[in-house]
Amino acid sequence: MDNNPSILSHVSIGTNDFERAIAFYDAVLSTLGCKRLMEHPGAIAYGKQYPEFWVGIPFDGQPATVGNGAHIGFIAPTKEAVHAFYEAALAAGGKDEGAPGGRPEYSKPYYGCFVRDPDGNKIEATFWDESLEQELNQSNV
Repeated sequence: MDNNPSILSHVSIGTNDFERAIAFYDAVLSTLGCKRLMEHPGAIAYGKQYPEFWVGIPFDGQPATVGNGAHIGFIAPTKEAVHAFYEAALAAGGKDEGAPGGRPEYSKPYYGCFVRDPDGNKIEATFWDESLEQELNQSNV
């Protein structure tokens, strides 16, 4: 039986400055309890148990580009972790795309932030307040 709760094997993003990207993600992902799990020349994978998020130089040797309309959301264990992620991202050279806070248009339990990494990839940290979700579900009964 598979106990992995993920629905994806992994996500990979490209970088045009490998050392800068790795310094950024080492600082930012550690706020969520993630660490380097695998390393290959020009590529590093992060995760908690599995190598789920890869950062690397594009395999085809062409410049890395950003996907317009795409972003990667990371799970934060607490609201404080959302803030730590955001602050670490800005301190490591990221750019603000939405400060930590609730987004009622997403749902009452949602609390998160958005930043762009130094290559321009959009990333998010999200805390889902299950107590608010239970409240929401009870009011819909």
